[in-house]
Order: sequence, then C-alpha cells, then structure tokens
Amino acid sequence: QVQLVESGGGLVQPGGSLRLSCAASGSISSIYRMGWYRQAPGKQRELVAVITSGSNTNYADSVKGRFTISRDNAKNTVYLQMASLKPEDTAVYYCNAQIVIVASFAPRDYWGQGTQVTVSS
Repeated sequence: QVQLVESGGGLVQPGGSLRLSCAASGSISSIYRMGWYRQAPGKQRELVAVITSGSNTNYADSVKGRFTISRDNAKNTVYLQMASLKPEDTAVYYCNAQIVIVASFAPRDYWGQGTQVTVSS
C-alpha cells in the first residue's frame, strides 16, 4: 500500500557531491519522521540523518556539516544533500519514513529498497 522509491545514488570522486531523493506514495494519511540510513559492507545499518514533520533535524556526527536533510511535505519526499564526500561514505543508503496509512491510526516504519553511493577516485 505504501512505497518509498529512492533515486540519486551513483559513483562520485572524493570531495564531490550527490543528492538523494526518496518519494513516498500510496494510501498515505500522514508522514511523521523521515530519515536516511546507510549500510556499508560488513557493517550494521546506521542512522545518517532524520527530519521530523516540523523540520527538526538530527545528524550522525560523521556527517555533520557535510550532509543536509530536507523534506517537501507536499510531495511526500525527503532529500539528502551530500557534500565533501569521503570514501568512508560508501554504502547503500536507505530511506525510512513513519507513515500512517488511510483508515489507520498508528504509524508504521517503511523502508526504501536502497541506493548505492560509491565514493572513489
């Protein structure tokens, strides 16, 4: 009933920039928190950044000052602007959203399929 579709990943050189997008679609009543997580090979999935419905943000220490999360509530879309990318940012990036579907009252977590970001020269 709900889909999160990510786009914008790819290969970029160290110091470069990328912008990820994640659009939610389906029988959506409201969206609370939206965020980005990442998982590097052999590592656990970790939080990158989150943004509330009121646009309060929180970032992992490793990306503070380099990444910016934002959202467009009219489009049910969350963005992650990544700058000054480092090889250690290489990972699969996953979109996450707390969504209340139509005819429901409790929010549930939904995940996108993931998009690969590779930072390499």
